[in-house]
Amino acid sequence: MRDLFRRKPVTQAVSEVETGTTLRRTLGATQLTVLGVGAIVGAGIFSSIGEQAAAAGPGVTLSYVLTALACGFAALCYAEIAAMVPVAGSAYTYAYVALGELIAWIIGWDLIIEYAIGNIYVAQSWSAYFGNFAREALGLDFPAWMSTDFQTAASTPAIAAVAPKLGGFVIGFNLPAALIVTALTVVLVLGIRESARFNAVMVALKLVLIAGFVAVGAFFIKPANYRPYLPHGVHGVWKGAALAFFSYIGFDAVSTAAEETRDPQRSLPRAMIASLAICAVIYVAVAVVMTGLCSPSDLATGDPLARALQLAGLGRAATAMSLGAVVAVTAVLLVFQLGQPRILLAMARDGLLPRPFARVHGRRRTPVFGTVVTGTFVALAPTFLTPAQALELTSIGTLFAFIVVAGGVIALRIREPDRPRPFRCPGYPLTPALAILSCLTLMFGLPAANWWRFGIWLLVGLSIYAVRRRARRPGTAVGP
Repeated sequence: MRDLFRRKPVTQAVSEVETGTTLRRTLGATQLTVLGVGAIVGAGIFSSIGEQAAAAGPGVTLSYVLTALACGFAALCYAEIAAMVPVAGSAYTYAYVALGELIAWIIGWDLIIEYAIGNIYVAQSWSAYFGNFAREALGLDFPAWMSTDFQTAASTPAIAAVAPKLGGFVIGFNLPAALIVTALTVVLVLGIRESARFNAVMVALKLVLIAGFVAVGAFFIKPANYRPYLPHGVHGVWKGAALAFFSYIGFDAVSTAAEETRDPQRSLPRAMIASLAICAVIYVAVAVVMTGLCSPSDLATGDPLARALQLAGLGRAATAMSLGAVVAVTAVLLVFQLGQPRILLAMARDGLLPRPFARVHGRRRTPVFGTVVTGTFVALAPTFLTPAQALELTSIGTLFAFIVVAGGVIALRIREPDRPRPFRCPGYPLTPALAILSCLTLMFGLPAANWWRFGIWLLVGLSIYAVRRRARRPGTAVGP
């Protein structure tokens, strides 16, 4: 039991990076902030915002504010530990130094839900928007069975009627999702500098498009669409906030680039807080305009912003919005694909995963093996999981990670009160306590099926941990 909860010393975690084979430090605070905005502004605002509006009505703006507060508390906790331990691995590493090996493994396994499985939903959203844009602007129409998962293909009579069959089973394959993930995997293998530049271009384009949506749409708002403001009462706002949480996932992806950051003690906290604040303003502005253009009940579609513009009689703007969504979601795919291999790298460096995940390319300084494995998994998985299944797992998994990081701040303040902290979480201990309470509240706003899937996922992870622990060579455990 002592070994299970043995913590990794902060000094050891930092020295392993400084003395070992490290990633290339090329990113500053501005580039990190752009990475954060690239991760946050994506599938949430271009896709899942419609479901949130349908659940909360015009009051979805309140849902976004509540979720921003919950994420803000969590971001301040992340910033404190990230500045203390500027190591790739995000919440996994923070849990290891604060709470011990077993909790670290649970969070490392849990982060696969946030990054890899979350990116499955993002890839599926990209595929849907790309299909809409190709059909409306280019006249190209992908066969439905080639752009969806096999579960949806088999359960949708119109798709099953035209899809090929193998031994009586309907074939479904999400080809666009697989192609875009493969292309971005190649970009990430090339290097972090090239990936950051590519992301910066896409972020600039989508911010211009969102600004255009707000500026143009504001002239076509109908105040009658805001009544009633809370059609489903407080429960609708709560449910909308739980769903809206997915829209804010991404600020923590900044921490996974810690080993590729210049002056991480200063840059990481600034980038996390700045990216979250920028995106909170963007979300509220978009929600206000979107729900003013049409009835929120008409927005429960895969492309709600384009739908709102169409219902307002702005057809050309709707086509442009579809193109913008393709660009926006591409940036999210890139940043999440960047984060997952670096978490795997940190876990492998500690002996919790096979050593190939810890290898860094000699010239490009990127974790090539982990990047390729992650890319292969995310490219193939949209064929097997439905978007709803991927989205639900992502939200509950990330909320759990946020709770553990907030708990880690409290644990380190108690265990190592004198350790230098380049950034101190303001309002301690109230802020981490509010982070835990608000994230738990959002978790309980999710359907019960999420808890079952999450529990099964954790049980599988614990089984793998038990096998890995038996197989590990003596001496690989970390010292007290």
